[in-house]
Amino acid sequence: MGIFSRVSDIANANINALLDKAEDPEKMVRLMIIEMEETLVEVRTTSARMIADKKTLQRKAEQLRELAADWERKAEMAIQKGREDLAKAALVEKNSIIEDLSIVEEEVSEHDVQIGKLGQDVDHLQLKLSDAKARQKSLVMRARSNRSRLHVRKHLDKDQIDEALARFERYERKLDELEGEVEAFDLGNKSLYDEFADLENEEKIADELAALKAKVSKKSASNNEPDTGTVN
Repeated sequence: MGIFSRVSDIANANINALLDKAEDPEKMVRLMIIEMEETLVEVRTTSARMIADKKTLQRKAEQLRELAADWERKAEMAIQKGREDLAKAALVEKNSIIEDLSIVEEEVSEHDVQIGKLGQDVDHLQLKLSDAKARQKSLVMRARSNRSRLHVRKHLDKDQIDEALARFERYERKLDELEGEVEAFDLGNKSLYDEFADLENEEKIADELAALKAKVSKKSASNNEPDTGTVN
């Protein structure tokens, strides 16, 4: 048995309430969509059949109108020919056809009403189907997200993360110790490059020291020059 039994059940369905009660919402919404699509096809098929039937009735009604008009013309001709008996018989036929025409026109009107209702049903079904498909997309995305999170949680629990961090810290400590040994080994052992760098640095310092001495000596000599001004 399907989730819905009538078109009105679908049109009035509260999808949220149904999904809240479902043990497997993703499966439930998938079944809803299947049943809605099947119902929509049935309603459209019924609507198409009724439209075809209406057109057939309309053609029949037109034929009856033409036939009634023909009997009226025959009645007029009988009157013109002085055959009142034939005129009465023609009018009887005409009235019988008019009665049939009235029944056919009522059927056409009833088909119009039913086709209108079916059109409303199609609109309601399409709205509900769009809503259900939107819910399905949301549920699928949530399910995938939750499954991914659960997978990560299972494979990366807290103890495993702590152990990985501890191993990383131990590895860093070993690298620090190794670098310390290298630096300790190099203490007091200068390379040829270091020796030349020291010589260049000493030469630079010596040049700067000589320049500073010259500057100071020049400034001192300037301050000790005698004052040659004339005092009145």
